[in-house]
Amino acid sequence: MKKVGFFRSIQLKFIIIYILLLVIAVQVIGSYVARELEAELLDNFKEATNDRIDLLSYNVEQAFNKQRTDDPEEPTLQEEIQEITIDVDRTGAMIQVMNNQGRVLGTNDYTNTQIIGKKITEDTVQRAIKFNTSIDNTSLNVNTGERVLVRVEPVVDDNNNVQGVIYLETSLESVYGQLQKINEIFLKGSVIALIVSVLLGILVARAITKPILEMRQQAQTMARGDFSQKVEVYGTDEISQLAVTFNHLNDRLKHYMGQIENEQRKLESVLENMTDGVIATDSKGEITLINEAAGRLFNENPMHLLNKDLLALLELEERVEDIIQLQQSGTLVLDYSREEETHYVRANFSTLYDDSSEQKATGIITVLSDVTEEEKIEQERREFVSNVSHELRTPLTTLRSYLEALTDGAWEDPEIAPKFLEVIQNETERMIRMVNSLLQLSKIDSKEQPLMREVVDFPKFFHHIIDRFEMNVKDGNITFKRVIPDESYFVYIDKDKMTQVLDNIISNAVKYSPDGGRITCRVQKDIRQIIVSIQDKGIGIEYEKLDKIFDRFYRVDKARTRQLGGTGLGLAITRELVESHYGRIWANSKEGKGTTIHFTLPLNNKRRRQQ
Repeated sequence: MKKVGFFRSIQLKFIIIYILLLVIAVQVIGSYVARELEAELLDNFKEATNDRIDLLSYNVEQAFNKQRTDDPEEPTLQEEIQEITIDVDRTGAMIQVMNNQGRVLGTNDYTNTQIIGKKITEDTVQRAIKFNTSIDNTSLNVNTGERVLVRVEPVVDDNNNVQGVIYLETSLESVYGQLQKINEIFLKGSVIALIVSVLLGILVARAITKPILEMRQQAQTMARGDFSQKVEVYGTDEISQLAVTFNHLNDRLKHYMGQIENEQRKLESVLENMTDGVIATDSKGEITLINEAAGRLFNENPMHLLNKDLLALLELEERVEDIIQLQQSGTLVLDYSREEETHYVRANFSTLYDDSSEQKATGIITVLSDVTEEEKIEQERREFVSNVSHELRTPLTTLRSYLEALTDGAWEDPEIAPKFLEVIQNETERMIRMVNSLLQLSKIDSKEQPLMREVVDFPKFFHHIIDRFEMNVKDGNITFKRVIPDESYFVYIDKDKMTQVLDNIISNAVKYSPDGGRITCRVQKDIRQIIVSIQDKGIGIEYEKLDKIFDRFYRVDKARTRQLGGTGLGLAITRELVESHYGRIWANSKEGKGTTIHFTLPLNNKRRRQQ
């Protein structure tokens, strides 16, 4: 198992959690303190501003209510208001005093004295005059970009009539500057606390995770089969109790693993020496054990079949719904034959039950035996008996029918009796030919018919065979084309048996060729053999049936074959005879275009003659 890096370890998780908790706490406390401090500073600032406003309001109110004379030496209202405005506040706040018409009577802004006498239409001023209400808000000065406190205070007479308003605008940047300095101090303290917390978190995380890491290392050691080491116990807390339990588990596993290994060795020894395949599954049907013999039956590495479904492996999904039903199926002979090969396997099933309950199945034991050869022999026997019975039944039925007719009086009819006797004779001769063919095949199979071989010039020998057929063809309605080289090709053959081979092939070509048809006989030399081909222009054979024409009792056109006196054994005998000469035979055909039969014969050499 790969070692867990620090950035993926539980230590880092502990540290991150510790830091996150600290950061959240600092943020909550900092936010609360900053908000409360800001509110306190703003309240103090507003209170100081209100004091100045109250003082200014008193002086302005006295000026408004003062009785004026025509004495030119006496200051006017505007001059008195301007003097009061300049004297009352020198803290940097901008102050304007306006009458109840909104015209400026005085300002403390030396740079903006030209505003005196002008009317102010600002909304806050007009509302204060109209509604006799104080207005207090915070806004942003569009010229300086600073946060400012705006205070509009109406000045009233004894009858509570608005005589004018005081407009004060003062910067709040000093307040927020203090807040910023306090926040910077708080931030520096938080960073220092965070660094200390990280160091403490690392120490705490290591102390917590050290026993866990040791148990992890011990678990990896146990997974490798080493149960000799123990985990150190550091105290009596929960992790220490876990370490004690872990050590106890280690001892128990060591004991049980020893028992399992002994049983495993015994089982492996038995399975390796068995010739039959053995497969064990769990209750779900997944393969948990399989020996080499079972793997060979399926041409698979046994290790690759582990955890696969048994029903899928045996191709029984459609026949068996539940794995437990296999035992009820008894002994099964499974057909795994493919186009190229035949393969039969006999399977016996046994159910495994839980020790605590015989009703609860825990798995299946399957014993597999290769019975391919047995099934081949049995299948060939059944097919042979079936084919022989079928082939003999037809002529025997015909004989019985005609004999019954003769017995019933047809023998007295001079026209019918000879025809019936001719049919009986033909069917009898066909049965004799069939029996002789069967006897010949039986002798070939049992090697009771030795070949009388001799060195033969095959092209010359082939010409003699074709000459004989040309003489026997009626009225020349079939023509023969010879593509045979003039040079000599010597082969080591039994002339009688090879004559039978060529007779069978050419006879079939003649039978299935239409009137006026042509049969092409060809011989060509390969490297160490000759290839003989007989081609007709007959009815042809379907592609799917080409591989079957050399089987015993197989007929392409059964009705026509029987009509022509065929037994269905000619090409089967031909194949056996060609193969006994170390040759190979095959066919090419197109339906409606004709058929070509090819076979090979080894060229003569000293080694071949000695075989």
